[in-house]
Amino acid sequence: MAFRVLIIGGTGQVGDAVVRALAAEPSCAEVVMVNRRAASPNADARVRQVILDTADAQFPAEVTKVAQGMVAQGDPVYGASCIGVGKGSMKWSEAELTALEIGVVGGFARGCHAGGITRFSLLSAAGSTVKSRIRYARVMGLKEETVQKTGFQRLAIFRPGIIAGNAHTPGYLAWLGRLIPGSFGTIEQDDIGRAFVAEFINSSAPNGTIYLENEAMRQRSRALNGSPS
Repeated sequence: MAFRVLIIGGTGQVGDAVVRALAAEPSCAEVVMVNRRAASPNADARVRQVILDTADAQFPAEVTKVAQGMVAQGDPVYGASCIGVGKGSMKWSEAELTALEIGVVGGFARGCHAGGITRFSLLSAAGSTVKSRIRYARVMGLKEETVQKTGFQRLAIFRPGIIAGNAHTPGYLAWLGRLIPGSFGTIEQDDIGRAFVAEFINSSAPNGTIYLENEAMRQRSRALNGSPS
């Protein structure tokens, strides 16, 4: 079944991997990227961008209009947020992090929901919880809670550990992360991208919230590629 995706953060490292994986999926009819500023056009005609001011009070309403236009095409439409500061978060104040990770992502999610999108995928991080003493993990936990409260029928929360293949991840760190088992170890960026696509094409997925950590993302990536689990 053909589907469409409305995505924010598609010009970032992980977001780009998701968009590339979507462009490689024949059943993806359209990808609409919500950007703050114009990016280089994608070579695939199915990928287009909409420029919106994420700081404007009308941002959620503008997202709603875009979502409604996509839903009107008749195919299932899924929302996705790949916004994530990652390594650069140390240079940001908590207020700045909150404005982006909760304010912008929350506004985008509300706009998607109001526009008729019922399934949403969210990039978060391993160890995210509102109870964490680590600022970044705490803010990411608050982001997860904010999107959960939006009321999507299905919400997939992706919690990668150390992301290999990411320009912001030093090579030595990605190497060391391969020695760490479990959710805090290393995962390939392209595996995250394909795991997002696997979530989109799983039309029979049950309602509710699902958390996907490293191994679950790898399994979905392999399944999408047709490789043995």
